[in-house]
Parts: sequence; C-alpha cells; structure tokens
Amino acid sequence: MADCEILVVGAGHNALVCAGYLAQAGYKVLVIERRHKAGGAVVTEEIVPGFKFDLGGSAHILINHTPIVRDLDLTRYGLDYIDLDPLFFAPFPDGSHFTVWRDVNKTVESIAQISPADAENYRKFIAQWHGMAEGMVGAFLNAPTPLNLGKYLIFGQGFNRKGMEQVNDLIRGYGQVLRQSFSDPRVPALIGWMAAQSGPPPTEPFSAPFALWHPMYHISGVKRPRGGSGQLTQALQKMIEAHGGQVLLNQPVTRLLTENGRVVGAETQSGERFTASRAVVSGAHIHTTMKLLGNALPPDKRQLIERSRIGNGFGMVIRAAVSELPNYTALPTPEGKPFADHHIGMQFMCPDLPYLERAYADYLAGRPSTDPALIAMTWSASDPTLAPEGKHVLFMWSQYFPYELANGESWDDIGEREADKILATLRRYAPNMTKDKVIGWLVETPLYLERELGLYRGNVMHLEMSIDQMFMLRPALTMSTYRAPVKGLYLTGASTHPGGGIMGAAGRNAAATILHDLGRKKN
Repeated sequence: MADCEILVVGAGHNALVCAGYLAQAGYKVLVIERRHKAGGAVVTEEIVPGFKFDLGGSAHILINHTPIVRDLDLTRYGLDYIDLDPLFFAPFPDGSHFTVWRDVNKTVESIAQISPADAENYRKFIAQWHGMAEGMVGAFLNAPTPLNLGKYLIFGQGFNRKGMEQVNDLIRGYGQVLRQSFSDPRVPALIGWMAAQSGPPPTEPFSAPFALWHPMYHISGVKRPRGGSGQLTQALQKMIEAHGGQVLLNQPVTRLLTENGRVVGAETQSGERFTASRAVVSGAHIHTTMKLLGNALPPDKRQLIERSRIGNGFGMVIRAAVSELPNYTALPTPEGKPFADHHIGMQFMCPDLPYLERAYADYLAGRPSTDPALIAMTWSASDPTLAPEGKHVLFMWSQYFPYELANGESWDDIGEREADKILATLRRYAPNMTKDKVIGWLVETPLYLERELGLYRGNVMHLEMSIDQMFMLRPALTMSTYRAPVKGLYLTGASTHPGGGIMGAAGRNAAATILHDLGRKKN
C-alpha cells in the first residue's frame, strides 16, 4: 500500500505551493525535505541569538502578482504581510538621492529633485512598458506553451499601440534600453541594478524585459511577512497539514524509485522508502533531480539537462545583527530617530550602469568584484519582531561574486575578506557602519548557498536566466510544461518556468498540470 497519493520531494516554496493546491483538491499529499525546516531558500532562522535572519529570498514582490495567498487562504495559517512604502531608495556618492514610492506621481516628484527631464522620462517609461509587463505576468502564471506565450505576450496586453515596433527594444540588453530612455545616469542605475538581480548583465542581448518589468513594482509593491520571509513557507506547511497532508523534515532523498518505467516514490539517506499511488513531484534543482533518477532518465534527456547552464554563481549576501542602521550621508536619519522612511525600503548602492558593468567584468575574469554593487535591506525598521529592542538586522546582497575563482582560492578562506569589502562599500554611503556596529553576522558565499540551500554553484535562480533558458526552454526543450521525461514524475521549482524569485508561479502551474493529468480540476 502506498504511503500517499502524491509525493513531493523538497519543501521549497514552489514545492509547498504545488502541494498546497493538490491537498486542497483532496489528494493525500506527503512532502519530504532534507533540511530541518521547510522552506528551501525561503526560510528564516535565528542564527545570532535574538535576531531572525532570512537565509534566502527576503523581498516579496512577485508573489503579489499571483492569487496564491488568496487561493490557499494563507492568512488563516499565520501569514501576515506588511506593505512597504517607499519601495526603493538610491543614494549617490555626490550626496544626491531619490526614492521610488509605490505611487508613480510621488516617485516622479522625487526624481525631479535630481533631474526634471528624467522625472518625465520615468513617467513615460512606466506608461510605455506597463502593458508588456502585464503580459509577462500572464505568461508567468501559465505553462509556457506557444498558445499561452502568444496570448499574453503578443496578442494580449503584451504591447501598447505601437505594437510590434517594441520588439526592437526587447531584443536588446537592458543597459541599452535604459540609456536611450533616460538622460541622467542615476535613474538607469537603480532600474538596471534591480534588473540585474536575475543575473544577466546590462549588455546581454534579450535581457531588456528584466528592466521593462519595472512598472509592475508600482502595481504589486513590496511586502514582507511579519516575523521573516520564512513565515510564508511556514504558513504553507500549516495549510498542507490542515488539509490532511504531511511534511516530513530531515529526510534527504538519495534516489527516486521506479517500477516498469514509472517513478513511484523515493528512498532517503536512512534507507526509508516513501511511495505514491498517483504521482511524484520534484521541487529540487533539475540537476539534483537528474541524479536522483539515475539510469531511469533516458540518455537523450540527460544530455539536454546536462547542457543547461547553471553558471558560475553571481552574488553573495551578508546577514548582520547590528546596533544601529546605516545613516546615509545623502539623506541623514532625523536626529533622535532610530530609523528613517528610506530604511523601510531596499537601499541601492550602484552609482551608474558602467559601475555595474565593471563589477560584471571582474566576475567574468573569475574574481570577486573590486567595487561590488550593493542592496541593503533593513527590514527591522518595519518589523521590530526581527531583533531585540534597540537593535536591528541588516542584510546586504551584493554582485558579482563567482563561485569558481580563477586563482584557485577557496570561499572558505576568503569569505570574511569579501564580507568586509561589502561592508566597506556600504560605508562609502553610510560612514557610521563600522565593523564595531556588527554584533554578529552570517556570511553567505556562493559556496555556502550551494552547501546549505542546495543552490548549485551558488546560483539562486538554479539555472541562468538567459533567453535560451527561459519559457519553453526551461529547464530544457520538451520539459517546460512541468512533466518530467519519466512517467509519473513532475517538476517544479526555480529550474522550471518562470524561474527564480519568490513568486510561487512554478508551483501553482505544476499543480494545474498535475490536476489536469489526474482528471481532477482545482477547487
């Protein structure tokens, strides 16, 4: 007798979203996870006593474009989202600054203080690309079939009245599109640095959509679960369990079980076997899944997966418990106040696109960037539950940092050195952030991300987010509709469409595919 109807391997947020929909539809679901806590790269833990650190994704943006929170009634299971406004703050070395608010008009007013021309250019940029960005949302929320891509990106809301004329911009790098859209280097710096979070540099052809998504930030805003990013996945676990499902922790899977050419279960490191009567879902990295399948994976499909590019990492993050927040020279914290409005949003340190391009050039040469771009996140300003009274958390995401170093150095040896460099970069903008302000920290190098979160070569997107690995080509041709090349097995997670980020769309889309194949529609 099978242990469940549907077995889910891995408890990342996409896998949990998929399991949630399946449990809600009435299936007996079992999730098995290798770590001691469900959540994958969306998890919060107390690394420094009294301080809650996110180990992976922190800003919740993409998921706000989906119906997942409503569909699965996650507020009922403890998810409490805090709306953040302002969204982004950009200080510059010359002492200037501007702020991106959820309200476009308020943002335009802020930009006008540094560049009246680009204030209007920003308004035009948002209006011009809003339709295409909405089309991308539709494309992300459905399996990437030719019909769906045509419906949402071409014949639907994908383009404004100029229609196909915009295709010329879509095939360019986002750096080129931003330079032609703005006259001052500062606004493109913020939009470009946000676009770079997906990995591609400003010069990469076909990368423009990562910047042209920008209008959607004014629609979705930025949110944070109260208590940390991992509260999303904790709510998902509770929802699954409330619907009769199980989530088992500390169960690293060593292989997927097959019978008569069909995947029927999984075996763990301890030798325990779990079987499913209807389907198995892998939320693990596609290369992990390939290894778990072993000889059951057809050789031609193995070759396709092996050709998919994981890349050489691209970023690292510092999670710090601090005694005070950054006091930016460009916009000092009001006297007597523990934080300013801009501490609520994400704080961007990237003076211009050439700075980002130089950082990427270092990365291509196999060395950590001499002058890395930086995003500081001070979530305790809006959520005091993250730190003891009077103290704060400071997270710093920085690019670019290759997983494999050209000089043969080990990240185990240079992690602290590079962390000091990242803190020094912040100090150029906020001189108060000296090392003595750090109570304790966690340095997440590309190697740490691989070891702890299963992110091969430190790539938080699983696979590189280049045009030849997106939509119908993710994770490989013929595998983009969440059906694995072995019967009984389905795929979800950042290795599948639409890729990385806290969105949950891959989990929702995979659940829709499974429910379709099993003949039971979503409730």
